[in-house]
Amino acid sequence: MPAFLQISDTHIVPQGALAYGRSDTAAALETAITTINERLPLLGNVDCAIVTGDLTDHGTDEEYARFKAIMARLDLPFLAVPGNHDNRDAMRQAFAGEDWMPETGPIQWSRDFGSFTVIGLDTLLEGAHHGELSFEGFSFLDASLAQADTRPVIVATHHPWMHSGIVAMDLDNLRNGAALMERLEAHPGPVRMFSGHVHRALTTQIGKITCQIAPAPCHAVHLDHRHDASNDLILEPGAVTIHTWLETPTPTLVSDVLPVGRFPGPWPFWS
Repeated sequence: MPAFLQISDTHIVPQGALAYGRSDTAAALETAITTINERLPLLGNVDCAIVTGDLTDHGTDEEYARFKAIMARLDLPFLAVPGNHDNRDAMRQAFAGEDWMPETGPIQWSRDFGSFTVIGLDTLLEGAHHGELSFEGFSFLDASLAQADTRPVIVATHHPWMHSGIVAMDLDNLRNGAALMERLEAHPGPVRMFSGHVHRALTTQIGKITCQIAPAPCHAVHLDHRHDASNDLILEPGAVTIHTWLETPTPTLVSDVLPVGRFPGPWPFWS
C-alpha cells in the first residue's frame, strides 16, 4: 500500500520576516513537520513527500537554506518542483547532488512507486506569476508516459490547469495546460494531476483526468468568487495531503487532507 505526502506552497522567508507581513510560514512548516512525524506510524508505508512549488517566497539562497534546515526534521525523503516564487538556479544549487535534481534545464523527475508513477514537471516561467510547460518539459513528459506504458500516472505541477473560481488565481494558471491535457488524455492508463499555487483543497474532473489542488501548511488564498474581488490571503488552518494507493474495492489513489497541529482526541465512539 504505497503512499506519499504532498506539501505545497511553504513560502519560506528570511529569519525574522513574515510572508506578506502577516504569515509566519516557517512556524507553519515546523508545525506541519511535527504533525507528519507524529502521524507517520498511523499512515502505513509512506514513501516520501513531494513539495509542489513555492518552497520560498523570493527564491533567495537564504530562504532555501532555511527551508532545507526546517525540512531536515522530516522523517521522510522529499522531492520538489519549482513554483512561480522560486528561482530555478538557486533551487538547483540548494539541492545539488539530490538524485531527483537534474544538473541543467527544467527541474523535473519521474519516480516509480510500483503500482503507479509520479512525474514531476517544472512549470516555472521566470519573471511571471503564471506557469508554462517548456518544450523540454513536454519532451520529458512524453518519454515518461511511454515508459509508464499502461500503468497509472500522477503528474505533479505547481501551476494547475483546473480553475478554482478565484479570478485572480485562475489568471495565473498553467497557460499551455490544454496541450498537457491532450497528452494525458492519450495515456492508456488512469491519470491524475495534482498541483499547488491556490493554497486550497480543490478537485475536479477534466475529461478522464482527475485534477487536484493542495492546501498549504501556512496561509490560504481567500475564497471569494466575485469577479472584482481582490487577491487576498487569509490565515485559515493549514494542511498537507496524504495520497495512498488502495487495492480495494478497485485499485486507485485515495487522497486525504491532514490538518496541521494537535487536536483533541481521538476517542472511541462507544466505550
